[in-house]
Amino acid sequence: MTMSVPERKSGSEGKEEESEDESEILEESPCGRWQKRKEQVSQGNVPGVESASLAMDTEEGVEVVWNEVLFSDKKVFKAQEEKIKEMFENLMQVEHPNIVKFHKYWLDMKESQARVIFITEYMSSGSLKQFLKKTKKNHKTMNVKAWKRWCTQILSALSYLHSCDPPIIHGNLTCDTIFIQHNGLIKIGSVWHRLFVNVFPDASVHGKARQHRDEQRNLHFFAPEYGSDEDDYAIDIFSFGICALEMAVLEIQANGDIAVSKEAIITAGQSLEDPPMREFTQSCLRHEAKLRPTAHDLLFHRVLFEVHSLKLLAAHCLINNQYLLPENCVEEKTKSFDPNAVMAEIKHEDRQGVQLKYSHVSPLELDKFLEDVKNGIYPLMNFASSRLHPVPRTLSLSQEQVETVKTPTPEPQETETRKVVQMHCNLESNEEGTKTHLSLFLKMDDKLHRQLSCDILPTDTSKDLASELVHYAFINEEDSEKVAVFLEDAISRHRVKALASGSTQ
Repeated sequence: MTMSVPERKSGSEGKEEESEDESEILEESPCGRWQKRKEQVSQGNVPGVESASLAMDTEEGVEVVWNEVLFSDKKVFKAQEEKIKEMFENLMQVEHPNIVKFHKYWLDMKESQARVIFITEYMSSGSLKQFLKKTKKNHKTMNVKAWKRWCTQILSALSYLHSCDPPIIHGNLTCDTIFIQHNGLIKIGSVWHRLFVNVFPDASVHGKARQHRDEQRNLHFFAPEYGSDEDDYAIDIFSFGICALEMAVLEIQANGDIAVSKEAIITAGQSLEDPPMREFTQSCLRHEAKLRPTAHDLLFHRVLFEVHSLKLLAAHCLINNQYLLPENCVEEKTKSFDPNAVMAEIKHEDRQGVQLKYSHVSPLELDKFLEDVKNGIYPLMNFASSRLHPVPRTLSLSQEQVETVKTPTPEPQETETRKVVQMHCNLESNEEGTKTHLSLFLKMDDKLHRQLSCDILPTDTSKDLASELVHYAFINEEDSEKVAVFLEDAISRHRVKALASGSTQ
């Protein structure tokens, strides 16, 4: 889904109006978690979306977008209901740090009309198009390092989408549907544009849905074969090529016309002084779709090389296993190093070698780099082989859940979306050894803590405990395996220690 930052009135008058009117709660989700506000958000022409408003996630304390699709004809809605559910269930499965998050959806059936409401992540910092305009207005040029990071993140998202099973074609990638956060993290929105076109044709939805391609100013983002029966993921590569070119030159001049001409695109490409950068963008804009590289291939292009492969791989390993390490371990470890000690050395027979000392590495820069890796700014996609990410077409429901779906406004079961970044636990057994009390301390990726405790029996396994934590939404399902491994190790060590102390008595 795409959304841009709404315009806010300046001065005390604007603040008062916002507090009194725009923050007014108009509606709540059935579970009470999502609260719709009056303030509207500009939606990037997603077919069928009648309105998009700012809303509050009362659980996480963040702003989100409340989107609505209206059906004036309930018979048409009933005919497409299963198809709509399937599409939204698929939306729930898309999970990538560089893709705007789809949170929840539910159906609202009334006598006069039917409504589909869905909640998406709100990108408060605005679109890439807005950022490029501001940069040009301030007479600045694009930083090459930033350009490389942005391209890598966009390609990482596209590679993920194209390797899904079945493949997901974006079909609407422009600088208006790419968003940039204050920390440099890039996210692409409107990912399910094509599904919306198929599921919400103009005739079946209340109001008319204007196709994004009809906007003349964005026509140049679409490949020559766009809309034909033969178009595939290569149309996204063409769109990415235009985005990459526009990011490099800040704006492709339209020469007074509304639409950008082919000549303007060629001129912009030729203006790039760096030959590898020029070759990189031109390879994406080839007229024949089959000659364009894949997103996975482009991630290996030499122009995007910025961080040494081993350093990036080590950083991802460190972040992924952070829960096993004590807090501030990097800072404490770097303090213990002798700054004059040699960390690595390259020797040459015919000339003087090169030494890398610990003093050459700034702990602050290292911390910043690790934080960027954690936030998704340096994805590891280009190290992975091209693989399929299954996206379930339907989800099996229990009989109880099926009954819930039939109610007017069903709410999907709540799950924990945050990830565990650090874990500690304490185990204490009673004198008989028949029961053990577990205290589990979890640090989540939003820096909030969760402390849990329970009694465990000798028959309880670490996998059972982890599954129970997922079931009650204490942890994310993706964390289940690592929590199970952590608990298995802790319980094993506790039992060995208990046996040892018992034998010495």
